[in-house]
Amino acid sequence: MAIQWYPGHMHKAQKEIAEVMPQVDLVIEVLDARIPYSSENPMVSSLRGDKPCIKLLNKSDLADPVVTQQWIEYLEQEQGVKAMAITTLQAAQVKKIPDLCRKFVPSRDKIEKDIRTMIMGIPNVGKSTIINTLAGRTIAKTGNEPAVTKVQQRINLRNGIVLSDTPGILWPKVDNDKSSYRLAVTGAIKDTAMDYEDVAMFAAEYFLAAYPEAIKERYKLKELPDSDIELLEAIGRQRGAMRPGGRIDLHKASELVLHEFRSGKMGLLSLETPAMAEIEKVEVAKIMAEKDAKKKARKENEALKRAGKRHK
Repeated sequence: MAIQWYPGHMHKAQKEIAEVMPQVDLVIEVLDARIPYSSENPMVSSLRGDKPCIKLLNKSDLADPVVTQQWIEYLEQEQGVKAMAITTLQAAQVKKIPDLCRKFVPSRDKIEKDIRTMIMGIPNVGKSTIINTLAGRTIAKTGNEPAVTKVQQRINLRNGIVLSDTPGILWPKVDNDKSSYRLAVTGAIKDTAMDYEDVAMFAAEYFLAAYPEAIKERYKLKELPDSDIELLEAIGRQRGAMRPGGRIDLHKASELVLHEFRSGKMGLLSLETPAMAEIEKVEVAKIMAEKDAKKKARKENEALKRAGKRHK
């Protein structure tokens, strides 16, 4: 499933971020702890260059803690990166961020200059809630749907930190189909831009493989079905998602599964591991190389056709 969901304000934001980045000392990137790879925007890495970066694995209260620790260790292998698991439900965790910023950029602190930070992240990852907690007041608009923040704003936290907020940027096209699905499962993409049943079947297949016991317990299943659609049907039957004639309402069952995953009712589940990310990065690189080769060949063919027409 190739998801393309790129509101106009995101394109504008990308250009504005590139213009402001030279004045920034430190980048804070907010990730979804359940999908750190899929929620890590490749544009952020290219835009920040070699500037230090704090990666916040938000919604860690919904993620598998063992897998989250694996992600922290994995992300910190990159030079200049510090990773930290947080949940916006615990303000004390969020309020540790300024101290971490000072440790990262001690030179600004020593000369008593504000540390200029930029906070970035894909839609619906909790960035605005983090900003409001740090500021101690409501500055950034929050909402349980993606793309709430639409303009950049500069916030002086009055503790030696100046924070530039940016709109949630989702890249124009996600080349990894699995990442597209995971973004949809977690709610990073508007529900109107996806097919509920298609996305729920992807989630069901993964849950059967990675968290069979959690699914069995949550939906009181005596035996686990063999396939994704059979699992959705079993859940629909168990939860009364039925249509006239005793047929399963697959759409209703799909909504149920996605909403219960997002709310944490299924348990603490993560949708990807560092090992999975390593495999998928190779696959994506191959896809991109093939696309570039086709694009190059197409341009060369067009150039030859134009040259042929001129010689006639």
